[in-house]
Amino acid sequence: MIEPHVPAPPGPPPSWGAPRGTGAPAPLPVRPGTGRFLVLAGVFVCAACGLVYELELVALASYLIGDSVTQASVVLSVMVFAMGLGSLAAKRLRRFAAAGFGALEAVLALVGGSSAMVLYAVFAWTGGWGGLWADGPRVLLVGFSLTIGVLIGAEVPLLMELIQRVRRQDPGGAVADLFAADYVGALVGGLAFPFVLLPFLGQLTGALLTGTVNAVVGAALVLGLFRRDLTRRARWLLLTANVLVVALLATATVLADDFERAARHAVYGQDVRVAVRTDVQEVVLTGDADGRPLDLFLDGRLRVSDSDERRYHEALVRPAMDGPHARVLILGGGDGLAAREVLRHPGVRRVDVVEPDAGLVRLARNDPGLSALNEHAYGDPRLHAGAADAFRRLRSTPSAAYDVVISDLPDPDITAGTKLYSQEFYGLLRRVLAPDGRLAVHAGPVADRPRTFWTVDATLRAAGLPAVAYRVGTRDAHEGRDAAPDPGRAAAGPHAPAPRGWGFLLAARAAPALRLDPAAPRPRTLTPESLAGGARDAARTRVPGLPPSTLVHPRY
Repeated sequence: MIEPHVPAPPGPPPSWGAPRGTGAPAPLPVRPGTGRFLVLAGVFVCAACGLVYELELVALASYLIGDSVTQASVVLSVMVFAMGLGSLAAKRLRRFAAAGFGALEAVLALVGGSSAMVLYAVFAWTGGWGGLWADGPRVLLVGFSLTIGVLIGAEVPLLMELIQRVRRQDPGGAVADLFAADYVGALVGGLAFPFVLLPFLGQLTGALLTGTVNAVVGAALVLGLFRRDLTRRARWLLLTANVLVVALLATATVLADDFERAARHAVYGQDVRVAVRTDVQEVVLTGDADGRPLDLFLDGRLRVSDSDERRYHEALVRPAMDGPHARVLILGGGDGLAAREVLRHPGVRRVDVVEPDAGLVRLARNDPGLSALNEHAYGDPRLHAGAADAFRRLRSTPSAAYDVVISDLPDPDITAGTKLYSQEFYGLLRRVLAPDGRLAVHAGPVADRPRTFWTVDATLRAAGLPAVAYRVGTRDAHEGRDAAPDPGRAAAGPHAPAPRGWGFLLAARAAPALRLDPAAPRPRTLTPESLAGGARDAARTRVPGLPPSTLVHPRY
């Protein structure tokens, strides 16, 4: 976003480098029409680069820190505020518009292009979740947003001077042309980031390449079109500065893969075995060799820990399978571990897994370690997996299609998934359940975040699905579903201090009984006594009077 700027009256003061004793700038090396087109093309490219910097900060902060809504709000609000400051500050540079714009673009290219690498480095090597740098990534996020915003805002008054330098016109027409080029450039940058840069280059290389383009275009515009406005010394300084910036960014691009591997090892430990970027998320597998336990991380958050996953999946699945269970739907669960527990029960005829990430399903099917952990569930002919959005899939599912639904989804307080814990979503689930069907929901750690947990309970009840709550403790106090990795503990294992257990809700059209299926093989970690004790523990944390969460009013 840019602010309109009204240029000075005709007869601009001399630019930096104009011959002493003259009041008029040197003539341009091209016709005014060509010069005007080149300036607007420069505006277009700079606007595209600026928006890529913004989106890259939002995406990386959401991955490293979490809560995408908060991070987007922080980045965008700070950046827009800083743009206003930059526009005001650039008023003092209007006399030196050409040199000022060239220097500005060099600094912006360096700061914006390197921002992703610097943020990731601080997170990985300074123990971004504890100690002196506990808020290091957050502080840097605000710092980069402020700096990049100031630099983007300062572009506008200088570009207005340059466009008027080419050919004088009324201020309204100049502003309209500038805004048109700026907004079209922002559109291209905004579309290029998710559809080109992120999937094909990744966050680090994409940001570095964007900075390189930014520096080259800024330098080419000033040194090619306005070089006669600069002294010989100024031209050499500007050229040298941009060559250094491009060289730094190019070197960082060459080293980006090695840097990413080293940073990943600093975060997850030295036994990273698989690290892939699917169409949906980053998937990292550690361990499962030489006796080391297998851990699965999705976008930096622990989703499966070999040492304790059975406690989680047995608690999630087994109580819901007490009753008719011929047709089972699993939402999420692309790792195949919930399906493993479902398939143990006699009488299961069909299991549908709806997982948005087809890449995770392929990994769970083909990776030796993960497929061994899920006991080759994807090789069972009763299991049918499809990559789809759960909300969309439920809207097209016939009524009473399933006897059991297992909701194996990320914690509700992870912003991207709050719609899957909404009253509307549970209303769809109620419709697809058979009259005597059951729904099992992973609702986050009840002991650590009771308000979130009991909001899920209130939301289920508002959708006509009364529930019974229970919890299961973890074996390791530092392990938990959806925990973020702790760079400071990489040597001992990539688990941050995390929730001390998991909370679940078993729901149905009428309040269900909390039991285990006597006809199924005996669970390894769950007993009727421990299940009843988990229900008593969860009941003691109840927070009464909470309103339900909806799509338009999420309360997590």
